[in-house]
Amino acid sequence: MSNALRDLSEEGVSVWLDDISRERLRTGDLTELMSTRHVVGVTSNPTIFDKALAEGDAYDEQVHELAVRGVSVEEAVRSITAYDIRWAADVLRPVYDATEGVDGRVSLEVDPRLADDTERTVAEAKALWWLVDRPNLMVKIPATAAGLPAITRTLGEGISVNVTLIFSLERYRQVMDAFLEGMELARINGHDPSKIHSVASFFVSRVDTEVDKRLKAIGTDEALALTGKAALANARLAYKAHTEVFSSPEWRALAEQGAKPQRPLWASTGVKDPTLEDTLYVTGLVARDTVNTMPQATLDATADHGRITGNTVLGTYEQAQDDFAALADVGVSLTDVFTVLEQEGVDKFVDSWKSLLEALSAKLEKLR
Repeated sequence: MSNALRDLSEEGVSVWLDDISRERLRTGDLTELMSTRHVVGVTSNPTIFDKALAEGDAYDEQVHELAVRGVSVEEAVRSITAYDIRWAADVLRPVYDATEGVDGRVSLEVDPRLADDTERTVAEAKALWWLVDRPNLMVKIPATAAGLPAITRTLGEGISVNVTLIFSLERYRQVMDAFLEGMELARINGHDPSKIHSVASFFVSRVDTEVDKRLKAIGTDEALALTGKAALANARLAYKAHTEVFSSPEWRALAEQGAKPQRPLWASTGVKDPTLEDTLYVTGLVARDTVNTMPQATLDATADHGRITGNTVLGTYEQAQDDFAALADVGVSLTDVFTVLEQEGVDKFVDSWKSLLEALSAKLEKLR
């Protein structure tokens, strides 16, 4: 067993778990991971909840009570997910207090079907904030075109935000602009900026999956030599953009008012290609003031045999740009890749949300 997760934490990377379930909470597994795996935060998404509800009997008692009350399936979903998120937030509250709100965070996503509706996204973000009623909640909002103004307005309400489904550098810069505007709006609205936190979830492995599929279709030696490189290059250039924005005069003015920077969060860090090292998106993205949210398998792999060798992002920007140029030279359009990935990301979460609704509807009907 290595000390990689401890070393990762000491390098300034917060270890978050990309999973939540009632079973994990009631068995004390999350508490155990906090003490043995250096976990200091939790993220969730519709796919995770769909899977959790389908396994075991941990939700049966609450589902029965909801059925007896005759609630709608939409209300039942929010009651169930909010219950888990509140519980996880309470478990992580000591970390939240010890880090002055930087970590100890738990994320809950707005209904992904609202990804193209700014007004309803803001309304639901406010409703989730009220429903969970924990200061260490982060409401997840997708970085779609309609999501950007929703991010600004939600932050302006004093609500902490996890911006999700970021793939491209262009969109990431728009996300950071939305964050800066939101923090200024929060100040104008009378909120304490030091109490509002945000992360920007930059998706990693899905980039390699899509790019490598295209490289293999091209099939030349030059193309195949680039497999497994796009995701790290993309994320490393994102960190470069982060350092530029959060050293700007605009940011310094907000920081003087007590605002805390929006941290990059490396999401989708489970390696999909078995020919790649299973800790690649952890060991290759070590940089201070970032978050890495890992599925259980990646967390365990990192604990077992990961090797942290210091910062692996600084000093890589020129190579990352070269990799991007080489991808363009062999015919891979990253613009198209990122457009496809954003739409697929939304669609996958919508499908999981619908699956969750259907499964819960069947359970409610059976118990009624």
